[in-house]
Amino acid sequence: MLIFEGISQCQSYLKNCQLEKKQIGFVPTMGALHEGHLSLLREAKKKSDVVVCSIFVNPTQFNNPDDLKKYPNTIENDKQLLEKESCDILFLPDIQIMYPKQTTLSFSFGDLENVMEGKHRLKHFNGVALIVSKLFHVIQPNKAFFGQKDLQQCRIVETLVEDLSFDIEIIRCPIIREENGLAKSSRNLRLNKTEKEQATILYQSLLKAKQLLETQSTSIQNIKQVISQMYQKAKIRLEYFEIVDVKSLQGIKDLKQIKQVAICVAAYIGEVRLIDNLILEIEP
Repeated sequence: MLIFEGISQCQSYLKNCQLEKKQIGFVPTMGALHEGHLSLLREAKKKSDVVVCSIFVNPTQFNNPDDLKKYPNTIENDKQLLEKESCDILFLPDIQIMYPKQTTLSFSFGDLENVMEGKHRLKHFNGVALIVSKLFHVIQPNKAFFGQKDLQQCRIVETLVEDLSFDIEIIRCPIIREENGLAKSSRNLRLNKTEKEQATILYQSLLKAKQLLETQSTSIQNIKQVISQMYQKAKIRLEYFEIVDVKSLQGIKDLKQIKQVAICVAAYIGEVRLIDNLILEIEP
């Protein structure tokens, strides 16, 4: 595996790959790699000739400075995992490389960023769009791979690519879960054994809502009340639980003329904020 810390060296190597008509697959990460990241790499290996993974903890997408400070740093283990998965290139820039000066550029995604994560993490998606744009310009991939766990981020990136005419195919990959249903996340490293068990409530609440939606035995508002009571009983802080249209991510009040819905949740397990979602096909 080749490791590039600078932009020019990385671009020079990838330019030769492009001249050889090789398909470049890209997996952007913030490190603390887990099975979810590795599943993206494996998918990239299947669909690309050259696989690039980036590791960069992007400060502009953290609205909470303490969250940034506590983000896990496991770079040596990350390198070993990437080697084991036969990753071709690791792009490992530092903050001076990616942000040589303070940027004033601002993105707006309208209603898409004013709900769920965007509502509770102000300017988060501006930071995401900024770093993804920078990385796309550096790597110039043919395909980029993102996990469904960050569903709203996927929709933001898809919109970014469409609006800025990036010639990149965005491939959304399924959520990888622990045996108990907990979605794989770098933040899980901050959970103790008890908290990991408590965190299963996120997936359990998604399954409960899915069951109620499929039976169509109650209204969406009542479903949200049932889920809220579920978290209150467990004494776990629920930040949001939404049932939304998969494409627009706007809340829906009934299921008529909706083919796909996403059930999305964010909750705090101790001091650790976790998110999860489930996409559901709606029968007429």
